[in-house]
Amino acid sequence: QTPTPSAAPAPAPSSSSSKFHRARSGGARDERYRSDIHTEAVQAALAKHKEQKMALPMPTKRRSTFVQSPADACTPPDTSSASEDEGSLRRQAALSAALHQSLQNAESWINRSIQGSSTSSSASSTLSHGEGKGTSGSLADVFANTRIENFSVPPDVTATTSSSSTRPTNSFPSGVPVSSRVSTKIQQLLNTLKRPKRPPLKEFFVDDFEEIVEVPQPDPNQPKPEGRQMTPVKGEPLGVVCNWPPALEAALQRWGTTQAKCPCLTALDVTGKPVYTLTYGKLWSRSLKLAYTLLNKLGTKNEPVLKPGDRVALVYPNNDPVMFMVAFYGCLLAEVIPVPIEVPLTRKDAGGQQIGFLLGSCGIALALTTEVCLKGLPKTQNGEIVQFKGWPRLKWVVTDSKYLSKSPKDWQPNISAAGTEPAYIEYKTSKEGSVMGVTVSRIAMLSHCQALSQACNYSEGETIVNVLDFKKDAGLWHGILTSHGLKPEAICPCATSPEAMTIAIRRPGVPGAPLPGRAILSMNGLSFGVIRVNTEDKNSALTVQDVGHVMPGGMMCIVKPDGPPQLCKTDEIGEICVSSRAGGMMYYGLAGLTKNTFEVIPLNSAGSPVGDVPFVRSGLLGFVGPGSLVFVVGKMDGLLTVSGRRHNADDIVATGLAVESIKTVYRGRIAVFSVSVFYDERIVVVAEQRPDASEEDSFQWMSRVLQAIDSIHQVGVYCLALVPANTLPKTPLGGIHISQTKQHFLEGSLHPCNILMCPHTCVTNLPKPRQKQPGVGPASVMVGNLVAGKRIAQASGRDLGQIEDNDLVKKHQFLTEVLQWRAHTTPDHALFLLLNAKGTAVCTATCLQLHKKAERIASVLCDKGHLNAGDNVVLLYPPGIELITAFYGCLYAGCIPVTVRPPHAQSLTATLPTVRMIVEVSKAACILTTQTLMRLLKSREAAAAVDVKTWPTIIDTDDLPRKRLSQIYKPPTSEMLAYLDFSVSTTGMLTGVKMSHAAVSGLCRAIKLQCELYSSRQIAICLDPYCGLGFVLWCLCSVYSGHQSILIPPMELESNLSLWLSTVSQHKIRDTFCSYSVMELCTKGLGNQVETLKARGINLSCVRTCVVVAEERPRVSLTHSFSKLFKDIGLSSRAVSTTFGSRVNVAICLQGTSGPDPTTVYVDLKSLRHDRVRLVERGAPQSLLLSESGKILPGVKVVIVNPETKGPLGDSHLGEIWVNSPHTASGYYTIYDNETLQADHFNTRLSFGDAAQTLWARTGYLGFVRRTELTAASGERHDALYVVGALDETLELRGLRYHPIDIETSVSRTHRSIAECAVFTWTNLLVVVVELCGCEQEALDLVPLVTNVVLEEHYLIVGVVVVVDPGVIPINSRGEKQRMHLRDSFLADQLDPIYVAYNM
Repeated sequence: QTPTPSAAPAPAPSSSSSKFHRARSGGARDERYRSDIHTEAVQAALAKHKEQKMALPMPTKRRSTFVQSPADACTPPDTSSASEDEGSLRRQAALSAALHQSLQNAESWINRSIQGSSTSSSASSTLSHGEGKGTSGSLADVFANTRIENFSVPPDVTATTSSSSTRPTNSFPSGVPVSSRVSTKIQQLLNTLKRPKRPPLKEFFVDDFEEIVEVPQPDPNQPKPEGRQMTPVKGEPLGVVCNWPPALEAALQRWGTTQAKCPCLTALDVTGKPVYTLTYGKLWSRSLKLAYTLLNKLGTKNEPVLKPGDRVALVYPNNDPVMFMVAFYGCLLAEVIPVPIEVPLTRKDAGGQQIGFLLGSCGIALALTTEVCLKGLPKTQNGEIVQFKGWPRLKWVVTDSKYLSKSPKDWQPNISAAGTEPAYIEYKTSKEGSVMGVTVSRIAMLSHCQALSQACNYSEGETIVNVLDFKKDAGLWHGILTSHGLKPEAICPCATSPEAMTIAIRRPGVPGAPLPGRAILSMNGLSFGVIRVNTEDKNSALTVQDVGHVMPGGMMCIVKPDGPPQLCKTDEIGEICVSSRAGGMMYYGLAGLTKNTFEVIPLNSAGSPVGDVPFVRSGLLGFVGPGSLVFVVGKMDGLLTVSGRRHNADDIVATGLAVESIKTVYRGRIAVFSVSVFYDERIVVVAEQRPDASEEDSFQWMSRVLQAIDSIHQVGVYCLALVPANTLPKTPLGGIHISQTKQHFLEGSLHPCNILMCPHTCVTNLPKPRQKQPGVGPASVMVGNLVAGKRIAQASGRDLGQIEDNDLVKKHQFLTEVLQWRAHTTPDHALFLLLNAKGTAVCTATCLQLHKKAERIASVLCDKGHLNAGDNVVLLYPPGIELITAFYGCLYAGCIPVTVRPPHAQSLTATLPTVRMIVEVSKAACILTTQTLMRLLKSREAAAAVDVKTWPTIIDTDDLPRKRLSQIYKPPTSEMLAYLDFSVSTTGMLTGVKMSHAAVSGLCRAIKLQCELYSSRQIAICLDPYCGLGFVLWCLCSVYSGHQSILIPPMELESNLSLWLSTVSQHKIRDTFCSYSVMELCTKGLGNQVETLKARGINLSCVRTCVVVAEERPRVSLTHSFSKLFKDIGLSSRAVSTTFGSRVNVAICLQGTSGPDPTTVYVDLKSLRHDRVRLVERGAPQSLLLSESGKILPGVKVVIVNPETKGPLGDSHLGEIWVNSPHTASGYYTIYDNETLQADHFNTRLSFGDAAQTLWARTGYLGFVRRTELTAASGERHDALYVVGALDETLELRGLRYHPIDIETSVSRTHRSIAECAVFTWTNLLVVVVELCGCEQEALDLVPLVTNVVLEEHYLIVGVVVVVDPGVIPINSRGEKQRMHLRDSFLADQLDPIYVAYNM
């Protein structure tokens, strides 16, 4: 607001109508840009973009999330957007388009859930406004199929989870086109990304080892300054006035005594009516009273509270200039130093803490204020003023007249001639948000008033109208200090800064004088710091007016804004520096900063100082034009340096405002700042959105702002965010607190309601994608390694031949024989003990009981099931002893058992299809199960999920007839199959592997030797017993080694978290096995109950090994926190370790009892992406902590191989782990017994080298081998195997290999509200899905944080960020994320996300 005209003829010599302080700092700035040139330029730029119109994908939002106004809540969802009929029309259009395309497009996308997606898309997010219009064309681009299905692959079960499982058939090559909205948007996104980018920076050679970030190379065509070096410009000399007072206080004394009746200041209200007039006499007498009170009446005579030179805070509201003026002069007369600050409104004002820091560093203990203001300050319950955040303890003094004591007649203030002692301190907020105090000396204050009066021709009796904030800057100087007048002839802009005070002012014009100077500058030139008059491109021009000449008695020069203060050339933009008596003298208490700002000696081009006069940096950017006119083009604080070019935040704001924004955002509520991401500054624009703006309006406005800034400033915006009205942090005068806004943005507490990220356009300094060097054969790699002195990466466990074992191995080849022998020799020895949730044994099995029960099951199989030897039998049991007896029953009958996890009664539709799939794939002749499960399989609910009529024979084993088996089956050779092990991998592949009797005995023997198991030992197992090593430990090992296994079903932990730990403690168990999900349950659930566990007497000091059974990279952070947490109840830090197994060999490594502790290493993530292993120190940037996966089992050999060339690698390389061992599985059991895959995975030879004769099995995991300093049991140095991750989970992006878990770890760290995260790729776009555990307002905060961290740490640009509810990311029973399931659900539109952001 500006004052009403009625305010001009105020009757007093000086009226300061400062009720109008609400003129936001933005207000003045707005006017500067209201020039029509700018608006026209923006319109032209947008029209140019319209020609190349692109349908940008609009973000998807859940309706509930951002209801801003009640009006919004009541309106029904926009029917035009995604009503059913329109959806179906669109679908038909897509179908016909796809049919047209199917001729050219053989691989097409298979949508597995057409039934599912139509309903979910309309229900979950009706906000598909953008689509009806410009997207019909892009629907035709049906996606290419990335998962090419050849039938040699093990069957893929991801399809069976959705309602329809379509397999591609050759008759219709196009597959089924996508009906989901997600894929349409991704297609739009891909189309926009195909647009030509801004030219990338200069390319150069990239070494394979280090990813070099592109350094911006100067553009050869960029304008360079050509002028000569500038010489400092002088202002006219300060006039000498004979009766000029020796100090400002003396001036007050003179006017207060000689012209006491003359009005000094009139305050006006909002309408322009005078509220109060202060005369010079009143000002003098009240200031005197205040000075006397401050010095004599606050403390006792001997201990005054204030001494001359102390600092005092002035806290006065903006509508009370009179009280402020009295307090200011009162302090000057008392020789105390006033520090004017804003009235604090709340305990946590934006920037309030920094003001507190200034008060503290000035040692302020006293604050002066008015009675009214004091009443309005926030109070505590007891009525005391609250302690503001970061402020020192203050004593508040009210300065209203009635509280002041009159000074005695003989008391006079001490008024000395003005010198360099401090007069007052003005606060200033820096770009980073810190607050500094600029100290102004008494002589500077006097000289400044003199210079202003001379420059403005002020004389006695004139009137000045001041609408500025009278507490700081020009408002303080003109309104409070000079008290003279300004002629209404002309607007005289001036340039000011807290440090240099007034720098230049346009002298009041005389009618008929020449018009002020103005320059039309090229924006492009400005961005390179060069002054070029704009001629060619009308759109990118900036018009600036001069701010007059240098102040009287001052001298000015322009120096380079960064680096040493070198003088600029005449056609170069730089920071304005001023030397005069009328400037600030220092930042209070900050010597280093003061030196760099207030004591600058400019240097010439040779680097030697020019003169010895110190200059003050003003913080303003500009140049001196013709006729010594000063032009200011911006502030140092608003400078954004992107890729070596300088842009001005104010100019970008102006461009944003010139885009028709009336419907969408508030004028003057736009913040522009830069954040440092990936070795460069990136521009962020934040604006407040009007509550009634529609999604479509906002999106439209955002995309147009991006285009306008792009074409006018030639710079990309990294992020554009809209926040709800009134939520940006405010400065005391109502402007936007930029540094606080930036802080909120970076810590994820801005809560935007709309966001657009454009990393694809902005980030041009990514390293070049890696090209794989072709033509380097495996042999040359190996020779290269040998020449470089590197070992070939291989390692092995102890040699089985050298280990003497008891006669058990020689006597019994088969597990069935071992069981019969144990039933005969130690019939009453308990092998198994099953616990329930209370920790009581519900069931035990001795050797004899197990043998008897197995016989009865075998006879049932022969009689009821009419099965023959070699038939497959599915075992469907909850974890327990029945499962074990059924397993041995099958072996006794010569059948081949297949253990399957039973379906979950509560989620049949999700779990039953997998059971069905395994039953079909394994060609099972019969299912053994319990009565309860049998009823479930045949129930009505089951019929809804699968066809229950086609189950094979189902036999329940609850009530068995007591019937002897005529004879126990003995396989003719140990190569015969013992059992099938089925499992679903994280990529959604269902694979079954064949385990022969020889492999079973070999495996049990290796585990027995590694863990030193024998019949007097007890181990506790808390695992799922259905596949892999979990099954082996649960069902096989006890029978082989004779030790007792205490079985704890993991689901029992849900009702009693401490069950596993208390069992271990109670039975004093030395060796226990668990899974990651169990460990995570204990860590999260018992973390804060360690004291309670201690009190209950739980003690884990007996544990020698606690082994996590896993088929993945060891989760070091989880095992570490588990060890740390339970250290207090005796768990040894050395106890926890992990195993490593895979589909081809379920147990490759297992820590065991002897042998060195597991080692850990830090490797460089950057090298790892290049398949190289480089060890680094702990704490090195971009380092990854890896732990060894236990010790390699006896009889096992591993070698690290290049998966492409199949040649062995050196130990500094990452490669696939290949294994050779007696207990490797003998092949895949799949529907199509495809030999090529068998040969490839199970019986593979290295392409050359010493080990080329050995047959290896490929684990499908990447890892490396390192020789350690430790000694192995054999006496040699120990070789450690480190597993990095599954090969088929890795993402190939930009020619590099990424492990999803690394990206996910980075993402999970960025914000406290990210519960879980998963990444996958789709058509080369990286998609990040995050689960939000906070409130939905935080959903959009995550988008920039996720994008930043992935760019910074992994050099990747995220394509899509999806924010979902907790629990959406599917996790299997082993606690592994199933990223492919997630990907399918996302593309089929089944996630019901809170928000989907498509990064441009």
